[in-house]
Amino acid sequence: MTLEAPTTTDRIVVLDPVTGSVASTTTAASPDEVRDAVARAGAAFPAWSRTAPADRGALLRDAAEHLRAHAVELAGLNTRETGKVPGDALGGVEAGIGTLLQYAELGPLHRGESLRGQHGAADWTVPHPRGVVLALTPWNDPVAVALGIVGAAVVTGNTVVHKGSERCPATIQRLNALLAEVLPDGVLVGVDGDATTGEALLAEDGIAVYAHVGSTATGDRLTAVAATTRAHVIRENGGNDALVVDAGVDPTWAAAQAALGAFANTGQICTSVERIYVHLDVAEAFVAALVAEADARTAAPASEFGPLVDERLRVLVQQHVDDAVRRGATVRTGGVVPDGAGSSYPATVLTDVPDDALAMTDETFGPIAPVRVVDSFDEGLRLAAADRYGLAATVLTPDTGNALLAAATLPVGTVKINAVFGGAPGGSAEPRGASGSGFGYGPHLLDEMTTTTVIHLEPAPRVTRADERPADTAAAEGYDR
Repeated sequence: MTLEAPTTTDRIVVLDPVTGSVASTTTAASPDEVRDAVARAGAAFPAWSRTAPADRGALLRDAAEHLRAHAVELAGLNTRETGKVPGDALGGVEAGIGTLLQYAELGPLHRGESLRGQHGAADWTVPHPRGVVLALTPWNDPVAVALGIVGAAVVTGNTVVHKGSERCPATIQRLNALLAEVLPDGVLVGVDGDATTGEALLAEDGIAVYAHVGSTATGDRLTAVAATTRAHVIRENGGNDALVVDAGVDPTWAAAQAALGAFANTGQICTSVERIYVHLDVAEAFVAALVAEADARTAAPASEFGPLVDERLRVLVQQHVDDAVRRGATVRTGGVVPDGAGSSYPATVLTDVPDDALAMTDETFGPIAPVRVVDSFDEGLRLAAADRYGLAATVLTPDTGNALLAAATLPVGTVKINAVFGGAPGGSAEPRGASGSGFGYGPHLLDEMTTTTVIHLEPAPRVTRADERPADTAAAEGYDR
């Protein structure tokens, strides 16, 4: 079993999760560097907030093209630090570039509203940037997620202090440096470090927004701090997304969807399928097909089915599997830490998993597909809804009525029907419960990054001069017109 790299308060060592060798070594920001970063972003805010939105959008386009020239470099750093397979790593960089270009177009179109009031008056709203945004971003898709937050913040006139995960510091350091080469000084300031650095940033005055994608524990910490700093909080946190498989579906197709949802990026996606409720009518064929899907992925090379990010996560994944087995679950395939270097883990299918097992109640964030057989679609829907998280859920069903029922009743930000991944460009979603709050992407993120001023205008009474008065009024007052 590979030991996790040592991390101190000032030196961060990341091991390659495929080979176990050192992938990167970085130094965490000092307290003075943290203060300087926030001060630089604060000093840059007045001028940047007054920059025309079209000019901000043009610079964002330039930044996107600059990153495009370095896309392979960024993807390579990501793969080396996190084990993300090369195709997915490059796809994440390209997705982030696309998001920057989207915000470059949407930013100048971000507008207020006109309101109909009394006759002769005018009412309208105007959005204003909030100030300095503290962006705290994760390791599982580091470039795409970071560029979503940074793009929305910058194009609306905010400045950004960005600290990425300590699990991919070289990737984030290079991303920040490339963006800073295009944007004016202080508009984006990168800070290297771990949780200690994050706490130091929260202690600084002058931050208007905490924008976070990551664990629920960190999101809760930000919300607690914001109660005293009054910073606006945008948080997309953990998920425990359910998949409900209805009777009447093709079990082989449903298993392929389940495998994609549970095993893509080795289960390290916020909206991964974390628990499965399958109708009794299709359960046997579904499980057999799912086991075959899992075995095919485990047999694939690391360039197609990557490792877990590090040993710390692998230990947690194994704990969830062991807990399920102790409670009566059956391991149909996988479930054992393999020999060799790195932090790989097999695609795993569990059946007969009880509702109180950690694999069903908590986010595993690994390639685990825990399956529970249900007698009806309604039972599956009820169990899917009984969860403290509220990120997303998927329903596979040929019944339009059941699809509409799921959309109306599942207490999550996104309900996906007959596809575990996908969605229209520019879509937005708002997580609930332990999964966070606020719109974390899409056009609605522009609203989160701004405040709204309501303006009411009425005409002032006119002061009538003597030479403007009617002739009869002037004569009555002794004036000769």
